[in-house]
Amino acid sequence: MSRTRTERLVNLVICLLSTRRFLTAAQIAATVPGYEHDPDDARDHEAFQRKFERDKAELRELGVPLETGTASVFDAEPGYRIARREYALPDIPLEPDEAAAVGIAARLWQHAGLAAAASSGLAKLRAAGVDVDPQATLGLEPMVTVDPAFAPLTAAARDRREVSFDYRVPDRDAPSRRRLQPWGVVCWRGRWYVVGHDLDRAATRCFRLSRVVGAVRVTGEPGGYQPPAGVDLISHVARWSGPVERAGRATVLVTPGRAAGLRRWAVSVTATGGDADRLVLPYADPDSLAGQLVGYGPDVRVLDPPEVREAVIQRLKEIATRHDELAGAGGAR
Repeated sequence: MSRTRTERLVNLVICLLSTRRFLTAAQIAATVPGYEHDPDDARDHEAFQRKFERDKAELRELGVPLETGTASVFDAEPGYRIARREYALPDIPLEPDEAAAVGIAARLWQHAGLAAAASSGLAKLRAAGVDVDPQATLGLEPMVTVDPAFAPLTAAARDRREVSFDYRVPDRDAPSRRRLQPWGVVCWRGRWYVVGHDLDRAATRCFRLSRVVGAVRVTGEPGGYQPPAGVDLISHVARWSGPVERAGRATVLVTPGRAAGLRRWAVSVTATGGDADRLVLPYADPDSLAGQLVGYGPDVRVLDPPEVREAVIQRLKEIATRHDELAGAGGAR
């Protein structure tokens, strides 16, 4: 299956899970990226219908419980939705390292081009007056953000292509040009790094993506080098970045039974007997902590310190602004 079709199917599933209403084919076509067409053009509309029929068959073969029905007795055209009660998975126990791997993959989802399209599609549904279940869309907000250099460096590492970029370090005013054979991109303590062979220094180096200035330029041919066998990228970054002292303490309220990741990380957990448990979390950087906390949505509230509360509020304002922009774009179509 092509990546384009995979993305279309994923966005179709998100669309149909995000409302309890039956959505007609026309509503789906206006919402899901990949189904754009001119309904007044007979050939174009026929091509859409064939594509949509193939996708419905594919979802059913994958075990997705796709239902057909109408929103009311007055609707002549059938609609579609996914039976959430049949689609939901039971609880899956994961070891800490497995949960971490799944978490990183989920956080990267937005930057693979999927969540942005999904958010836009859901904004179009809201603009069209379709009720969207907020619980079904919580996962669209990333818990980790990445930098503009992420996509080109990841692609270059995958294709084994040399790159060059301008890189700024804190003790210098002007960035310097670096030439690298990237081996891979990893997340370490809430920040993204590329590790590879520095051609000018003839040594292994890692670079923080947030310090890359401007565009990453691909300079080499595909397959131009081979990374060392069994290289441990995280170890390189850990040695380069050094230990982080988590001297700060943040107190948060968490909904009982939720935010298992925070509970494992907390230095103390106190059950209040009410509608929230009190957790004390160690942290080094308030912005990095805020980026993790907002991913848990309304299940987490920050009590103190003020610097963490303000960082969380700022993150939430940015998310609200992004949603308003998406809703405006959907209404303008």
